[in-house]
Amino acid sequence: MNAPEHLQASTAVTATPGASGHSVHHESAAAQVAGAAHYVDDIPEVKGTLHAAPVLSRVAHGRLLGVDTRAALAMPGVRDVILARDIPGHPMLATFVGDEPILATDKVEHIGQVVGIVVADTVMQARHAARKVELDIEPLPAILTVQEAMQAQSYVLPPVFVKRGDAAQAIAEAAHQLSGTLEVGGQEHFYLEGQVAYVLPQEQNQWLVHTSTQHPGEVQHWVSHALGIDNHAVRVECRRMGGGFGGKETQAGHLAVWAALAAHKLKRPVKLRLDRDDDFMVTGKRHPFAYDWVVGFDDSGRILGLQLTMAVNCGFSADLSGPVADRAIFHCDNAYFLEHVEIASYRCKTHLQSNTAFRGFGGPQGMIVTEAIMGDIARQLGLDALTVRQRNLYGVEDRNTTHYGMQVEDNILQPLLSKLEHTSQYQERLSAIFAWNAKSPVLKRGIAITPVKFGISFTATLFNQAGALVHVYTDGSVQVNHGGTEMGQGLNTKVAQIVADELGVPFARVLATASDTSKIPNASATAASAGTDLNGRAAQFAARHVRDNLAQFVCGLDGCGAGAVRFEAGQVITPKSTRGFDDVVKQAYANRIQLWSDGFYRTPKIHYDKTTLSGRPFYYFAYGAACTEVAIDTLTGESRVLKVDILHDVGRSINPAIDLGQIEGGFVQGMGWLTTEQLVWNDNGLLSTHAPSTYKIPTAGDVPAQFRVDFWPEPNREDNVFGSKAVGEPPFMLAISVYEALRHAVAAARGDSQPVKLTAPATAEHVLQALQA
Repeated sequence: MNAPEHLQASTAVTATPGASGHSVHHESAAAQVAGAAHYVDDIPEVKGTLHAAPVLSRVAHGRLLGVDTRAALAMPGVRDVILARDIPGHPMLATFVGDEPILATDKVEHIGQVVGIVVADTVMQARHAARKVELDIEPLPAILTVQEAMQAQSYVLPPVFVKRGDAAQAIAEAAHQLSGTLEVGGQEHFYLEGQVAYVLPQEQNQWLVHTSTQHPGEVQHWVSHALGIDNHAVRVECRRMGGGFGGKETQAGHLAVWAALAAHKLKRPVKLRLDRDDDFMVTGKRHPFAYDWVVGFDDSGRILGLQLTMAVNCGFSADLSGPVADRAIFHCDNAYFLEHVEIASYRCKTHLQSNTAFRGFGGPQGMIVTEAIMGDIARQLGLDALTVRQRNLYGVEDRNTTHYGMQVEDNILQPLLSKLEHTSQYQERLSAIFAWNAKSPVLKRGIAITPVKFGISFTATLFNQAGALVHVYTDGSVQVNHGGTEMGQGLNTKVAQIVADELGVPFARVLATASDTSKIPNASATAASAGTDLNGRAAQFAARHVRDNLAQFVCGLDGCGAGAVRFEAGQVITPKSTRGFDDVVKQAYANRIQLWSDGFYRTPKIHYDKTTLSGRPFYYFAYGAACTEVAIDTLTGESRVLKVDILHDVGRSINPAIDLGQIEGGFVQGMGWLTTEQLVWNDNGLLSTHAPSTYKIPTAGDVPAQFRVDFWPEPNREDNVFGSKAVGEPPFMLAISVYEALRHAVAAARGDSQPVKLTAPATAEHVLQALQA
C-alpha cells in the first residue's frame, strides 16, 4: 500500500491467495473519480416530475393556530401545499416511540420543524414559495438547554439508572476524592450528499422510492404507514449514499414520507432535496451531553468508586435517543474496570432538532467523561496520565466484568497500550515536551495516549440479523445483493471480496447491486459498525450454498467426495480434473443445478435485558489506542494537532486500504467534534451555525504532519467473517486523545495540579477559558 509519508500504515496482514486480505480498489472508485457514479439526485427524472420544499417553523415552541398558503399558491409553477390534513395514513411517524408528527398539527417544537411541503414545477419555485407560506404561531416558553430540561423534569423517555456495588461508600472510604462537571457539544453530520428522496407512483397503488438512506427497510415501513398501505406496496432502493455517519439511519425517512405524501396527493413523481441550510435546520445532530461526577481513588490512581450523572440533550422527540443514551452507559467504562459505580442517565426533552444517530452512537459521549476523570486524577496525584490509565485497565483473569455484567473475554488492552507507548516513543516525547514547555512562555505542548474498547453489535438484539442473495449467471459472472447500504465505507467492496473467495473467482467477476427492499426484506440499518459482520457473513453463506451445489455436481462427474472439490483462481479442482469455473457453471445449468441461493445470518452469543441494561449486548470488542501531540497558543487559545500515532485492532483485515481509510477518516472526524465543530443556538432556539461559513469541519490542512496508523496483528478471537473486526465507528473515539492532549497542554501552561475544565469542542474561546480558570 503506497501512502504519502505523513500517512503511513503497517498492516501486518498475512497475504492470502484470494481477494480478501488485499487492498482491492473500492468497487465504485473509478466511477466516482470520473463523476459517473449515480446518487439519488443524478437519477434521470421521469416526465412530469415535480419538486418539493419544506415549510419550516420560525418559532422554537408554540401553538400552531393557522397556515396561510394563498401567497405561495399564487406563485408561478406552484401546484400545491401539503399539510397534515393531507396524510391518508397515520399522522405520526412510525418510530418506536411514536412521538413525532409527520407534519406539525397544533403545535411546533423547534425552529426548523416541518409544517408543510410546497410542490412546484421546479426546485427553486418550490423553495421560493415555501418562504411565502405564513404561519400563525402563538409562542410558548422554550426549553433550550439540558439544565433547563433537568429543572423542569422535561424528558423524552424516563431516566435510566445502573448500579454495581456501593459507589457512595467506596468514594467515602477512598484516600482521595474529586468531583467535577463537563459539557460536550453535538456535531452536524455534514454528509457531502444532503438528504434527498425521489418517489414515483407505480401501478395499483404501489410506490418506488429512491432515497439516500442507511435503512431502506425502515423507509419502506414509514412510507407505507403514512400512506395507509401494506409494506409490500412500497419498494425502496438505494445504490449508494454520499456519506451518512448515522444521519441517514432514521432521518432519511422523513424526506421519503414527505415526498410520498406529495406524490400520493398529486399523482405525480416528486423529488425532495434539502438545501444545506434547511438540512442543518431540519435534521438532528450528535447528542450533546452534560455530566456531573464524583470519584474516589487510591494513591496509585486506581478508581475505587464513581458516581456519574449524564444529561442527554435529545431535542424535541425520542428518535434514537434511548439506545444512544444506553450505549453511553455501556461505554462510560471505556477500557477500565469500575468495581463500584452508580450511573444516572437523563434523556432530556428540549425545543431543538431531534438528535439522532452519529458515528459511535453514544459511545464517544460515554468514554470522554471517564478519560477526563483519568486525566484529572493523574494531575491531582502528580502522576503520568498513561500510568493511571494502565492501572485502571480491565484485567484478563480478574477485574474483567463490565458494570452491565458482560465478561471481557478478548482483552488485548495492556499489550496494545504498551506497544503503542514504545512505537510512538511516548516517554521520550513526554520528556521533550516538558523541556519545551519550560522554555516556551507562549506556545505550550501536550501529549496523551488514550485507549478504546468498543462493543460490536446492535444493542437491540433483534437487529443483529442479515440476509443476502447470490446469483451465478451462465457466463460465470456473479451478482450479490444484501440488506446493507453503501455510503462510501466500502461495504459492497468487502462483500464482493468475500463472495469472490467463497466461489474461488476473481474479484472482478462479482458485482454488488443496489440495496432493494424487494430483494432483501426487513433488513437492519447499516449501522453499529456491523455492516460487514452481518451482510458479509450472510453473503458468504449464500455463496457457499451455490458452491456446494456445484461441488455436488462435479463430484458426481468425477466420482469423488464433495469435500475434495476446491474452488480457486477461477477453477474447480478435483483429484481427477481441473475445470474452469465458467465451464462448470454452463454444465451445471444444462443439468438443471440451482445457480443462485439466499443466505441468512444472525449474530450468536448475544443477549440483553433492556429493563436492567444487563447481559451480553456485544459479540466482541474492537480495541485501539492513539498517541496525540498538540500545541496551543496561550495568548489566542488557538491549537494544532502536531503528531498522531495509532495502533488499531481490525482483526484480520478483509481490505487493508479501506480499513486504513476508515481509521484515518474516523479519527479526523472525531478530532473535528472535539476541536472546531461548534453548534450554537441563540436565545430564541435558532441554530446560528447552519452553513460552512460558521460551522467548521476539519480540512486537509488540519491533518497532522505525522499521521501513522498500525494494525494490531491478531485475528478476531470470535468466529467472525474472515477473522475481521468492525472498523467503522471505533476509530472515531481515538480522537479523545486530542482532547486529553489539549488538557495536558493547558495544565502545563497553568502550572498547577488542579482539574482542567475544558468544554468540548475545544475552540479557541474554550481553551482560553480553561487557561484562565
